[in-house]
Amino acid sequence: MAAVLRSSAAKPGAAQPVRAGRPSRLDGHRLMPYALVLPATLYLLVFQGYPLLRELMLSFTSTSLLAPADGQWVGLQNYADLWRDPDFHRVIFTTLLYTVACVASAIGLGLGSALLLDAPFRGRGIARALVTIPWAAPPVAVALIFIWIYNAQYGVFGHTLRFFGIEAGQENWLDSMQHAMPAVLITTIWQIFPFASVVLLAALQGVPSELREAAVMDGADRLSVFKAVVWPTIRPSVALLALFSTIWSLRRFDLIWLLTQGGPVGSTNTLVIDLYRRAFVNHHLGQAAAVGMVGVVIALAVTLVYFRYTARAEKQGAR
Repeated sequence: MAAVLRSSAAKPGAAQPVRAGRPSRLDGHRLMPYALVLPATLYLLVFQGYPLLRELMLSFTSTSLLAPADGQWVGLQNYADLWRDPDFHRVIFTTLLYTVACVASAIGLGLGSALLLDAPFRGRGIARALVTIPWAAPPVAVALIFIWIYNAQYGVFGHTLRFFGIEAGQENWLDSMQHAMPAVLITTIWQIFPFASVVLLAALQGVPSELREAAVMDGADRLSVFKAVVWPTIRPSVALLALFSTIWSLRRFDLIWLLTQGGPVGSTNTLVIDLYRRAFVNHHLGQAAAVGMVGVVIALAVTLVYFRYTARAEKQGAR
C-alpha cells in the first residue's frame, strides 16, 4: 500500500502540494517592474512632488521673504491680483513669444544642420564635433561674449552691420526696448540649436537606407523622399524635442537674467524673471509662488497637447 502511494505521488500529472509561507516565482516576476520603478518614484516624490506641493500651498498665502514663518492664508487673492495686473499679462505674452520663437528656430536650424551633417562629405566628423560647441559652452560665458558683441562702441555686431551699409545706431541692443528681445533670442537660439541638431541627426541615422533608395529608384526627388520617407520616421523625435524645448524655454533664467535682467522696461521679462523679482526683490513669496504655478499649468498644458498628439499619431499609424 505504501508503494502504491509513493508511485502515485511521483506521477507527473499528480497534483503537488504547495508549501505555505513561501512566495511563488511568478509573484516575484510580477513585483519586479514595481521594484525597478520604486527608486525613481521616490526621488520624484521627495525632490519634485513635495516642493511643488509646498509651492502650491505657499501661493495661497501672503508671505514675506523677510518673515517666511508669518504667512497668512489669503486663498485665491494672489491669483486674482495677477489676473488684474496688466504687467503680468505682458509677462505672459513675452514668455509665449520667447518660447515659440526659441522652439521654432531651434528645431528649424537643428533640422537643417542635421540634414547637412547627415550627408557624406570630407571632414563630416569634425563638423559634427564643432556644431556642439555652443551647446557645451557655459551660459555665463555665452552671455559675456554676446554682451561684448552687442556693444554699440566696440561690439563686432554693430561693425558688421555698418560694413554692409546698415545703420546700427549708437545704442546697445540690450538697452533698447525694440532690439532687446531679438538680441536675447539670437543668443538663446545660438546656444540651444546644436542640441536639436544632435538629436535630429541621431533620428536621421535611424531612417532605413533601403526606403530612401527605393524612393529614389521610383523617381522621387529629394523633397519627395523627405516628405514620404524621412519625415514620418523622425516625426516622433521632433515632437519629443519640441516638448522638451518648450519646457526648457519656459523655465530659462540664466541667459535672460545675465543679458538684460528682464529689461529694459520689462521687454524681456518672462515668467521666471518675474518670479525672481517678486520673491527676491519685492520679497513677496506668495505672489512668486502663484507665478510659478502659472508656469506649471502652462507646462502641463503643453505636455497634455504632446500626449494627445502622440496618441492620435499612433492610432493613425495602426490603421
